[in-house]
Amino acid sequence: MFANSRTVASAQTGPHDKLAALVDRHRDAVYRKPLAAYSAGAFDAAIVAWRNAGAAPLIIDAGCGVGESTLRLATQFPDHFVMGIDQSESRIVRGKDWWDGEWPGNFVWVRADLVDFWRQLFEAGIRPARHYLLYPNPWPKIGQLARRWHAHAVFPTVVALGGVLECRSNWDLYIEEFALAVEWLCGVRPVVEAWSPEAGVEPMTPFERKYLASGHGLHRCVVTLPSPLAAPWAGR
Repeated sequence: MFANSRTVASAQTGPHDKLAALVDRHRDAVYRKPLAAYSAGAFDAAIVAWRNAGAAPLIIDAGCGVGESTLRLATQFPDHFVMGIDQSESRIVRGKDWWDGEWPGNFVWVRADLVDFWRQLFEAGIRPARHYLLYPNPWPKIGQLARRWHAHAVFPTVVALGGVLECRSNWDLYIEEFALAVEWLCGVRPVVEAWSPEAGVEPMTPFERKYLASGHGLHRCVVTLPSPLAAPWAGR
């Protein structure tokens, strides 16, 4: 069955009461997790591919899964270069027979740890023009807050990268929390809205397609972030 995805179930009825304290802690702390062994090589290869393609404005497709969103973003923004990043090699290399027509030439898929890749981008002084987090694992149990990206120790670095940041989810509280964390870190209030693709527009990811077919409400947070130079806590 395709249209059989369950809605997110959680005991939370509003933003987590420990979110603000956790975001504050991460903003003020130095994040020292060592890079994964494969991260340096993966990052270097991705940067070479981008520069060889002309170093066009960069789009980060964070957690790209099987890579459909990477291809759609590369098609939608032909004057940009898209990096689709996922930790799972099997998802990235899986067959792409679901894609009709020619592949765009302005993208690369990267097998890397997102936590490492974000920090490497920041340390290298590379700032994306656009940045997507499409349907991340919501970790909906109350005790799982720290596993949500906006409550992770790397999130101040994500915000410090700047650009247009967009997150989508089928759980409205995830998007509400995400927007709160962004605002607390940079002082800019994101746009939070119920959302669905325009008529005739293909869903961006397999999850988006399945959630729509299952009758879920979709939600997104979109924000144009300020210059990272205005964020002294960045890169930690």
